[in-house]
Amino acid sequence: MHQRFTAEQLATGSILIALAVMGLKAAAWMMTGSVALLSDALESLVNIGGAVMAWFAVRYAQRPPDAGHPYGHHKAEYFSAVAEGIMIVIAALLILNEAIGALNRPSVADWGYAGLLVNAAAMAVNLIWARVLLRAGGRLSSPALSAGGRHLMSDVWTSAGVLAGLVLALSSGWAILDPLLALLVAVNILREGWLVIAASVNGLMDTAAPESERVRVEEIIHRSAAGAMQVHGLKTRRAGRALFVEFHMVVDGAMSVRAAHDICDRVEAALREAFANAEPVIHVEPEHKLEPAGIKPR
Repeated sequence: MHQRFTAEQLATGSILIALAVMGLKAAAWMMTGSVALLSDALESLVNIGGAVMAWFAVRYAQRPPDAGHPYGHHKAEYFSAVAEGIMIVIAALLILNEAIGALNRPSVADWGYAGLLVNAAAMAVNLIWARVLLRAGGRLSSPALSAGGRHLMSDVWTSAGVLAGLVLALSSGWAILDPLLALLVAVNILREGWLVIAASVNGLMDTAAPESERVRVEEIIHRSAAGAMQVHGLKTRRAGRALFVEFHMVVDGAMSVRAAHDICDRVEAALREAFANAEPVIHVEPEHKLEPAGIKPR
């Protein structure tokens, strides 16, 4: 079903899901007083902020190019993902503060399994939505949706570990497990925050498209640039959903401009058919610009 959703609809859904999960986790914490469940709820609070930022970023990134942004607004999603990563780190620091304080006052006297079941329901909702976001983020090449999906999956694993530990604490009476689990949650969240920030900063630095996409681009050029002598200097970069492709195409110097332009049109059409948001730029050169190595069209 998620394949019919647009990025904006998914971002809106993320806000609603985050609010629902936050409510469930807050209820679980109030039912138990567990600092580990409090830490889990605090992470969901970050999810709400991240979902709101992703919603704004996805809408802004869809704006068409204008005079001030001739290459489009695609990178707005990377800024959203960086901001979410920073929020994740802040949440981890807050959890560390709570956990360290609770080490001196561990208690499980008033706990019951009802609160844990509520938290488990929240975890199940997060798992389902995380899988939706990860698949849609890849399909739509959306950094904001992918970052949200990775964060939710981290939240799921955190919740699973917390629940397992708290069940052990209830059955064994080892109250110290509660703040210790909160410390582990904080470390895991710090790690996830770093990964989200690092991945997004790479996008802002104009890193090349993934290897699988570069191989596919080369194959498309190889079969669609018939009539050209060589293609070299291939460069790619991802900017959100946009794939920028730039290369030099060598043709016979006696070839007419119209014939060379027809080849360019054919290559561009093939690239845009394979990549919905491809932005190819082709520089045509005469035969004396041949390089020792390059792509030789069929």
